[in-house]
Amino acid sequence: MTRTVMVRNCVALAAITLVSMGLSGCDYWPPALQTQIEQLRSELQTVTMEKAQLQNQMASFSKVKEDLQTQVNDLSKANRDKSTMIASLQNSLTAAQERLAKSAKASAPKAAAAKPATKISPKAPAKKKAPAKVTVKR
Repeated sequence: MTRTVMVRNCVALAAITLVSMGLSGCDYWPPALQTQIEQLRSELQTVTMEKAQLQNQMASFSKVKEDLQTQVNDLSKANRDKSTMIASLQNSLTAAQERLAKSAKASAPKAAAAKPATKISPKAPAKKKAPAKVTVKR
């Protein structure tokens, strides 16, 4: 029985020692581990700064994208308006050409009937001019 009590006491002592070491933590850090921890901290800080810069660039790119999209929308609307205006002007031009053709056809028979049938004398041929002399400067 003494032996079981002694084993229980040893197990309890070991358990208490492990729990106390676990709760208190170890204050000793080897120099290589400390160096590695500092290196990781500096890398983390560098990456955090790069992340912030990239987020700022992304925000500015998003703003530029929105501005360009607004310009594209405005230009598309202006393009539609101009296309509508061009179509309207083409229709007006076609209608005006048709009216001109109709009025030319209507006035041509009236003009031919109104003129007396007189004999037209042929005109005398115009004098031909002599070709101009070309001088070349050297």
